[in-house]
Amino acid sequence: MIDLPKFKIGNLEINLIQGGMGVGISGKNLSSAVANCGGAGIIASVALGSLKNYPGKYILANQNALRDEIRAAKKMSKRVIGVNIMRALTDYKELVKVSSEENVDLIISGAGLALDLPGLVQNKSINLVPIVSTAKIAKGITNIWNTRYNKIPDAFIVEGPKAGGHLGFNHEQLVNNTAPRLENIAKEVIEFANTIDKPVIVAGGIYTGKDIAHYLELGAAGVQMATRFVTTFECDADDEFKRTYLNANKEDVQIIKSPVGMPGRAIKNNFLKRVMENEEKINFKCTFNCLKPCKPKESLYCIADVLINAQKGHFENGFAFAGSNAYKATPETCLDENGNFITVETLMQRLSDEYHSPK
Repeated sequence: MIDLPKFKIGNLEINLIQGGMGVGISGKNLSSAVANCGGAGIIASVALGSLKNYPGKYILANQNALRDEIRAAKKMSKRVIGVNIMRALTDYKELVKVSSEENVDLIISGAGLALDLPGLVQNKSINLVPIVSTAKIAKGITNIWNTRYNKIPDAFIVEGPKAGGHLGFNHEQLVNNTAPRLENIAKEVIEFANTIDKPVIVAGGIYTGKDIAHYLELGAAGVQMATRFVTTFECDADDEFKRTYLNANKEDVQIIKSPVGMPGRAIKNNFLKRVMENEEKINFKCTFNCLKPCKPKESLYCIADVLINAQKGHFENGFAFAGSNAYKATPETCLDENGNFITVETLMQRLSDEYHSPK
């Protein structure tokens, strides 16, 4: 029996949030499986039209692809389905509109300050959850939302420096391990959130049931986990993507400089060695214009292209984003007796067992 502590976001009751992972790593299959186990299943919204070869111009293709992904996930689960929409996306507003029209349970937004999010969501029953890295940002978003829209966040996700993908800390902090610790950031945000009676969910480096227990003891309502869900049967990535986690050593999980101007955490491979160490430029034509901070003329490669390639298992021109604990995934822990990736249900049961096991 999966017995993880439940917490509430608005009218939702869940046991954890599965982090949104793009491009296409967390789609209908992973999100619905997590939802069926009592969690909030989160679809990553970035570049789905390009990933799935939808016809039409980039923004319209993404809208149609996201709409279909949400509808498919809802058919596979009648429980909590949400969408992660990065504020830095050029089609951010359009993706919020689709998510609102499709009545998702919650919208999570980071990679920039989602100051206008409540004004874009017509369906007022949808829970809105910003990702923050400091209490100051949490207070600022709350004040602006309240003043402009008579709305405050339904919860906060505090993401620390051990998360995967693009990170909200500077390169030097991450490389030199001087970024603020998640525990310290979380305590400050929790202190503020308690004044407005809203839950705080912690993220970034959460990998075991013991990690969940640790942060609940600090006062968090719950956790968001992403990396550990990659090595499950239902994860929407190709199995070759999942195997990069199984094959990674601790030193392979590194901080890189992304073309979008933010540092990121990824698993080092031959492609990254070519472009990062040799500064080999991969010729490309920017057909996406997907992220506002990106400067295609100065970039060594197209981040959308390489992440789409990775999702499909084509690592000659791609790499996998990953959290700091990705190297902990091993064949012994992530494969069943037949050599297949374990199911989300099996993983959730293990998290529950870890949570309740003696200290």
